[in-house]
Amino acid sequence: MNRWHRLLVFTLLVSCTAPLPSLEGVDSDSWKDDKNGCLGKRKSMQPALEKELVKIKSLSEMDVVALLGKPDQNELYRRNQKFFYYFIEPGTPCTGATEHPARLSVRFNAMGYAQLVVIDQL
Repeated sequence: MNRWHRLLVFTLLVSCTAPLPSLEGVDSDSWKDDKNGCLGKRKSMQPALEKELVKIKSLSEMDVVALLGKPDQNELYRRNQKFFYYFIEPGTPCTGATEHPARLSVRFNAMGYAQLVVIDQL
């Protein structure tokens, strides 16, 4: 296969990817600006986020970062599983941090796709 064929195949593959979902009631820019939940913007979006969690499941790591920004914390687990954590309530780096803050937890499988998406308390 010559390079023009490879370029055509690559272009077709890239153009066939699905667009990012929109999370109703969650302002992506405000979410990203509220690092560690310190500003309280994420807390106000929690009820809407709880209704939209299913839209995050099966997204790739890159798509989750594009949608929600870099995670506040991440963890590499056995068998190449990875966890992303986004604090909804003020996390430990914040002044006036909550003792057991709520956070969005996203577990990725070894292929890099969100397998489990939940809101939990530390």
